[in-house]
Amino acid sequence: MKRAVYAGSFDPITNGHLWMIEQGVRLFDELVVAIGSNPDKRYTFTQAERMTMLRESLQHLPRVRIESFERQFLVHYAHSIGAQYILRGIRSQADYEYERGMRHLNNDLRPEIVTVFLMPPREIAEVSSSMVKGLVGPEGWEEVVRQYAPAATCRFLSKFARDNGL
Repeated sequence: MKRAVYAGSFDPITNGHLWMIEQGVRLFDELVVAIGSNPDKRYTFTQAERMTMLRESLQHLPRVRIESFERQFLVHYAHSIGAQYILRGIRSQADYEYERGMRHLNNDLRPEIVTVFLMPPREIAEVSSSMVKGLVGPEGWEEVVRQYAPAATCRFLSKFARDNGL
């Protein structure tokens, strides 16, 4: 069984993430979508909210398992769940440089785990969680965000906007 892990903060999940996950389902027998925790990062949504967004956004996909992990290198987490692959996306030259370095580090730690890179199509290449969150607030933002995020993310962002007077 070819098992891969696709990890991120998913704060929130975007159509870019969704594209990566859909491709992962095509490539691997099982894809574990894992929410990683970075103690240096400040999140907009709780881990439980991010898990809910993922579950709702991915319910149509077979062979996807949603998990979370903390205080581990991604490559060690991948090994602990029996994944032979790590799936990563490259949207820009900056992503490439970062991911190239991480791939080499991961190879030093666990050479048996292969990192697979995918490049999203042009129309979603610039989509990021930060970009989507940055669109919240101005009049008509909901219509704009719907182009870049699944319905579950839009619902959570609407609640966030209401709760924060945006």
